[in-house]
Amino acid sequence: MAYQALYRTWRPRQFADLVGQEVVTQTLKNTIASTQMTHAYLFTGPRGTGKTSAAKIFAKAVNCLHSVSGEPDGTCEICQAADAGTLGDVIELDAASHNGVDEIRDIREDVNYAPTQGQYKVYIIDEVHMLSTGAFNALLKTLEEPPRNVIFILATTEPQKIPATIISRTQRFDFKRLDVQTTYDRMVYILEKTEQKYEPAALQVIANAADGGMRDALSILDQVLSFGNGGATLDQALLVTGAVRQTLLGDYLAVVTTQQTALGLAKVSEILMAGKDANRLVEDLISYVRDLLLYTQAPDLISLVPDDHFKQLTKQVDPTVWYQMIDMLNTTQQQLRYTNRPGVYLEVLTVKLSQLGAAPVDRVNGKTATAALTPEKPVAAEATVTKTPAVGRSVGTGPMDKRVTEVAGVDQAAVFNVLNQATHGDLDRVQAVWADVVDGLLVAEQAMLNVARPIAASPDGVVLAFDYEIIRVKVQNNPALMTKLTEQLKTLSESVHLRQFVLITSEAWPKLRQEFIAKRQVSSGPPVESVASVADLSGTEPDIKEKPVMPEVVTAATAIFDAALIETIDD
Repeated sequence: MAYQALYRTWRPRQFADLVGQEVVTQTLKNTIASTQMTHAYLFTGPRGTGKTSAAKIFAKAVNCLHSVSGEPDGTCEICQAADAGTLGDVIELDAASHNGVDEIRDIREDVNYAPTQGQYKVYIIDEVHMLSTGAFNALLKTLEEPPRNVIFILATTEPQKIPATIISRTQRFDFKRLDVQTTYDRMVYILEKTEQKYEPAALQVIANAADGGMRDALSILDQVLSFGNGGATLDQALLVTGAVRQTLLGDYLAVVTTQQTALGLAKVSEILMAGKDANRLVEDLISYVRDLLLYTQAPDLISLVPDDHFKQLTKQVDPTVWYQMIDMLNTTQQQLRYTNRPGVYLEVLTVKLSQLGAAPVDRVNGKTATAALTPEKPVAAEATVTKTPAVGRSVGTGPMDKRVTEVAGVDQAAVFNVLNQATHGDLDRVQAVWADVVDGLLVAEQAMLNVARPIAASPDGVVLAFDYEIIRVKVQNNPALMTKLTEQLKTLSESVHLRQFVLITSEAWPKLRQEFIAKRQVSSGPPVESVASVADLSGTEPDIKEKPVMPEVVTAATAIFDAALIETIDD
């Protein structure tokens, strides 16, 4: 005999075998035992939860010659014929492939004939929501006035697509998702009956991956057993499901909760290089963080066996961090559905998670806010400023001169130095090769530069804007990375000059731009209209070096409309 899949071999044949749906099975058994069956039933619920199996058991039970308390005995000729699929009084119809009016008309004609073997003719229509509007209308008449010995069982995963007129003429039973423990126990039962070896951790992974569907669980278990040539091990289950080890999830969260962004990015790269699915990783993280959150309040509800690493995380991290993490993970899970570059979203997610629970940073001197509030020594009125040529940033030993900058963490003079010599052509050349510059870095370095973009460029310098201050600081304090960026840009842009980078944040840029415009207007006399839109983050800055005098009509139009909408054409 050909091999049968586990979910077919172990398909429930009695209500007692249908695990996880006790309310439904008990109600159906009582109905059969009291012979109070109605003419139509609607079974709804997620896939693989036992809807079709329950329908077949019900059809067998109502026709069983020796049923006991609503259960089919399984030994009479009716039960044996039903199990073999040869009972003519049980008619199954797949609405996904037979959804037209003609099929329903055939049923309307067929119901007028009496059952041949049993007491009832039972019509099981699977995926009934796939019927066309005409087919539903044809079925409606039969459901309104059915023959006495006919029962309809409609099964669907999407009850919202069924007309209300159909639902109102049925008894509805909602099948729920199976919890992890029920799925796990059923797999243990099957493996022990078949005398196959297994690791409990492997079945735990499979039960989590099945997402409440017993059929899915048995299909995955079948695949794991085939892959391992008998027996189910944790490594095999992880490979088949694409899940991530509990210890690796714990390591990742331990790193991001201690603000070790680079290590977190390295962990993500390691997981993806091992062939794990990005969606599966986020799903596993949500489940793990959920367990961390519940462990202190309701440890019986968690879906894993807590190890020492898990318990340590629950003690070290405030629960409010887990709340925020779940929100971020859920948002990323939604975003991953619409992207072809999941790795980028995981890297950005890692950066965001690394900032949760961190102490506020004093952007003037890079210290935490607590440290900044505690004066170490009296400071002189004038600060000594040391330039760092490689990155174009100033580091002060005291209060920064207000004439130099009021923007935290940024050397205004270095920014202005680039803007004074900036041209549109230089920026175009940098932007054209920027993606290649980033691609030439290591994965962890790429993740940090993916949230940055060049917004102004001169023959000697580039202003780079970052979305996050914490990333700007990390790049700023990495001389090796700065040197690599400089060399990469020089090579790819074929520039004879060694470009220097000035790092700022996107948040700080509007103020810097306004101060630069004000400075130019003071030093140049009349306002220069082209400077007003210089270094827009969209990357469409005009040439700063040139200062054309605008005609009065253009000046008047600019005052009325958005300058970005105005195009001047010389006659």
